[in-house]
Amino acid sequence: MAELTLSLLKSCQLSVRQLNPRQYTADIPQVPNLEVWFQRPTDIVRKLCSGDLDLGIVGYDIISEYAQGNDDLVIIHDALDFGHCRLSLAVPKEGIFDSVNTLEDLLNMPQWSEERPMRVVTGFGYVKMGMADAIVDLVSSGTTLRENNLKEIEGGVILESQATLVASKKSLNRREGVLEISHEMLERLEAHLTASGKIMVTANMRGNSAEEVAERVLSQTSLCGLQGPTISPVYCTQDGNVAVDYYAINVVVPQKSLYKSIQQLRSIGGSGVLVSKLTYIFDEETPRWRKLLSELGM
Repeated sequence: MAELTLSLLKSCQLSVRQLNPRQYTADIPQVPNLEVWFQRPTDIVRKLCSGDLDLGIVGYDIISEYAQGNDDLVIIHDALDFGHCRLSLAVPKEGIFDSVNTLEDLLNMPQWSEERPMRVVTGFGYVKMGMADAIVDLVSSGTTLRENNLKEIEGGVILESQATLVASKKSLNRREGVLEISHEMLERLEAHLTASGKIMVTANMRGNSAEEVAERVLSQTSLCGLQGPTISPVYCTQDGNVAVDYYAINVVVPQKSLYKSIQQLRSIGGSGVLVSKLTYIFDEETPRWRKLLSELGM
């Protein structure tokens, strides 16, 4: 996940600078007193547990497997929106499993008994050789399962995983600057991820008042925005006097609803529609920060 991690940080104005590609250390110029280590996922978790690292970006599946029983680790952001995978149960597509499509189907098969329990493994070779009945493995695209003539079953997902930002509680509580750096990183990540997939739509609309225009806009289901549309008067001159005939509308909409939103704006008299990509949406305070402080007893 290294390239995707670096790409996300760059999008948050936290570009990692690695002066020598052969070295495993780097820095982020925008954040003083921060050293970046390039480590294997399992080593990230182990070094967080040992206190050698303060913060890490790693998959939730790795945390679940290698940090069991360690109460010192705390997840600061649980959904960085890359590195998606799932720990899932799969069975052969054919033979006695041909009609097995759900976990209930699998458990109710008459073949299982105390003398012959169902055998579940974590290696593909054992299923192929007939030494096991099912497999539990990490699944991303599902290609490996298909290549081995296996299928996932409904209700068989054990764990959902994606990239997370995780930290050591001891570091956050005791090491100078760690909590402040964590706060800044969380704010940047949260603002960027919140803006992902959203766009700003601006249009002009004739109206007698801002309230009248607002009523028309709010009558359309795709134009409600984050809290509601922003409506401002557009000033022009008529016969030497300042007048308001138009109002400018700004509204944030999902990118997938762009065309529908434009159609709705046009239907209520909108014109001169402009579309802008959003990079950040900063809330008053991210709930994840409040949750972190609560977990730290602050």
